[in-house]
Amino acid sequence: MIHPPAATVARDAAAKPSKLFVLDTNVLMHDPSSVYRFQEHDVFLPIMTLEELDNHKKGMSEIARNARQVTRTLDEIVSSMDDAIDQGIELDEASRGLASGRLFLQTEAIASELPAGLPTAKADNQILAVVIHLQRQHPERSVILVSKDINMRIKARTLGLQAQDYFNDKVLEDTDLLYTGIRELGSDFWDQHAQGMESWQQDGHTLYRLKGPLCAQFLANQFLIQDGESPLHAIVRDASAMSAEIATLTDYTHSRNSVWGITARNREQNFAFNLLMNPEIDFVTLLGQAGTGKTLLTLAAGLTQVLESRRYSEIIITRVTVPVGEDIGFLPGTEEEKMGPWMGALEDNLEVLNQSDEDAGDWGRAATHDLIRNRIKIKSLNFMRGRTFLNKFLIIDEAQNLTPKQMKTLITRAGPATKVICLGNIAQIDTPYLTEGSSGLAYVVDRFKGWAHAGHITLQRGERSRLADYAAEVL
Repeated sequence: MIHPPAATVARDAAAKPSKLFVLDTNVLMHDPSSVYRFQEHDVFLPIMTLEELDNHKKGMSEIARNARQVTRTLDEIVSSMDDAIDQGIELDEASRGLASGRLFLQTEAIASELPAGLPTAKADNQILAVVIHLQRQHPERSVILVSKDINMRIKARTLGLQAQDYFNDKVLEDTDLLYTGIRELGSDFWDQHAQGMESWQQDGHTLYRLKGPLCAQFLANQFLIQDGESPLHAIVRDASAMSAEIATLTDYTHSRNSVWGITARNREQNFAFNLLMNPEIDFVTLLGQAGTGKTLLTLAAGLTQVLESRRYSEIIITRVTVPVGEDIGFLPGTEEEKMGPWMGALEDNLEVLNQSDEDAGDWGRAATHDLIRNRIKIKSLNFMRGRTFLNKFLIIDEAQNLTPKQMKTLITRAGPATKVICLGNIAQIDTPYLTEGSSGLAYVVDRFKGWAHAGHITLQRGERSRLADYAAEVL
């Protein structure tokens, strides 16, 4: 077989026309900078997309803010073009080198060529008509509809059009590959890494400095486990290409190390406590299905460090208010009272934590409950922009329902001496257009892995009850 010269291959690749992506409105509202995310390919915006953006720009919701941001971005791009807008606008300068394609806006009326069953007045169908027109006008190019709406993509494919989801916001295609925070060591680990090993004691922990091939793959604050005759549970303190420093853990499964009367019931809970109680770790993410103890462990660690060791001044809890069923309408009262119905999980866990002191009696427990409630503040996400939290223990519950942009807004609220904990289960996403791969929780787990002041653990075993464990497994 004779291979063509490299120059011929390069010339053929250059001659191959770039793709033309037609953007649905929901893509722009999901990621306001999406017009810059298609590299060398061209982007086309139908007039109906601009019309829908205009309909969504009013209000203070995240969607309205994104719609206004997109409009400002498009205004900057279009303002830079004096004439011949139908020839496309170069994106290279506006995107500061991110995109090298062109932006095309619909500059002419396009006759609807849809099947008789599809109503032409509907915005989605008008966008489909534009895609059909472009496909006929450019038979040599791939014309692809990009939409977050699954039904829209199905309709496009039934009409013989190419359609795909917006992938740029996805952290991972397969969430099974998401970082778990744990690495299992092989039986030959010590044979390969024990040569020239140093060990010493520090603050009740044994530390080891190792050299070997696996050191380059270790991440800071990753947990190492090795089962066998002499099992090892350790955390990576520092890792480089040539060496790594690992330390043994505090055993929170033992009652002498209980946190607010709570002991770890399994290996992962013990790892979580080691992250939550470590003052050097500013950011912790806990993933796990219902009943793995995410909220209980976090609250126990927070109360201990607020009321006993006084490391933080108070606990602040926030969460996304996305209902599972029908919305119950407007709620009366102050910000804290409005958030009350969403904080049932907090009350349930406080009840468990309050029962942990068996010697206190009813009066003692009531007094403790009042003291605890005075140190816990419940805040709404809507009022977070512009705030700075100093010396706080900030818990973001149900974090899987946050977009990456919302997650950034929240985490950047942290001031000096503040610890941020994100809890969630990416299998239970209630926000439209968010998937397991594009959730803000998956985003921060991936971006923060390996940072010296962040830690993550995926909790595996449910500890709620045998009924809850069985239901999670079979339903």
